[in-house]
Amino acid sequence: MTACAIEATEAGDEDAFVPRAGCVLTVDGAYAARLARRGDAWFPERWTLDGPEPYAVPLPGNQPEEPGNEVQPMGDGRVLIRRFADGRNHFSLLYPTGPGTGELPLGAIECPDPGSRLRLLPPAPGGDKAYALAVGPRSSAVWLVVGGAFGPEHLAEVPGRCSGGVWLDRTGRMLALDREADGRTKTVVVDLERGGEMSPLLQIADDSDDRLLLADADSGLLVVRSDAPSPGHARLGWGVLGSTLPVRFPECLRLPDCAVTPFAIQPGQTLTPESCAVALRVDGPAGSWVVVWRPVARRVRHVAAPEGWLAGAGLWTADGVLRLPYATDAVPCGVAAVCEPTRTPGSGEPAAGGPPPEPDPPEPLTPRPVPLQQAPLARLVTK
Repeated sequence: MTACAIEATEAGDEDAFVPRAGCVLTVDGAYAARLARRGDAWFPERWTLDGPEPYAVPLPGNQPEEPGNEVQPMGDGRVLIRRFADGRNHFSLLYPTGPGTGELPLGAIECPDPGSRLRLLPPAPGGDKAYALAVGPRSSAVWLVVGGAFGPEHLAEVPGRCSGGVWLDRTGRMLALDREADGRTKTVVVDLERGGEMSPLLQIADDSDDRLLLADADSGLLVVRSDAPSPGHARLGWGVLGSTLPVRFPECLRLPDCAVTPFAIQPGQTLTPESCAVALRVDGPAGSWVVVWRPVARRVRHVAAPEGWLAGAGLWTADGVLRLPYATDAVPCGVAAVCEPTRTPGSGEPAAGGPPPEPDPPEPLTPRPVPLQQAPLARLVTK
């Protein structure tokens, strides 16, 4: 039995989309969407980022939006919105129509169980489909929200309560979810082209909670959070999809009294996953800022976020430029570019004159972890 039931609206051949709280970027970085605020009123806003200058297009409806509504940009510039009303999650596609906003209803998903909840999954590769995850008391359902023939379509049912949501390939087929079952959380992979066939992915130790936070389809670099090295204390670590080497937990990613959350990996580093730049958001007593880290460097570089940064949003280019969207009264739609210092390829050294990288401390003496279980994924990261 699925976690939620469907109420469909005939959408013909129109595609639809998936949203998320905060500022959300398409996988290629061409568009972004967020709920903006004017006074006490909230309204969807689309950002176009692939032109000479970024610009925003407001997409207000007939009435203000609730702050809990989710928006997500699609690859063609339309914006998906999820609204909750009358016990149902309603989906519509928004687009500019001259001075107004056009809206295409896509249908609704009902979650009759009081313990169920639904949210949009991260933007899928390609930008023409969108997905949602409905979490019930005993199982979780993956729904195709945009891209189906007649409204939302139920694709897969996963036993246990799931969270997260990371795409592992560039076709939108392999979806990683963090599944809670029997008191432990482990990452599993759901194959959306094989009826939701599930296989294990991340199981570092039998008694650890292991979550996948980010993955790069080009290099296979994975960023995880696990309490395997320090029971009761989750740490950030990294591994490579298909590798037989254990997950590493760098000491440099432990920042006292701060919450550290990765949000972007540099693409295009097909043969050198350890050289991928990773951007992480840091929230501490002094506020929020960005750190940049590469596994090969074994150190982090602190970066001041631009004023008005839409915290947690950003995108790497293949040549190592981190783009951070921001909004202020003076610049309502802006993107700051953060360039990495020049490095000697493969050395992990910073630019001349900088301090040398610090070596990792000895790894904790725990049983050798198995970083990645056998799953039908190695062939995908080599393409």
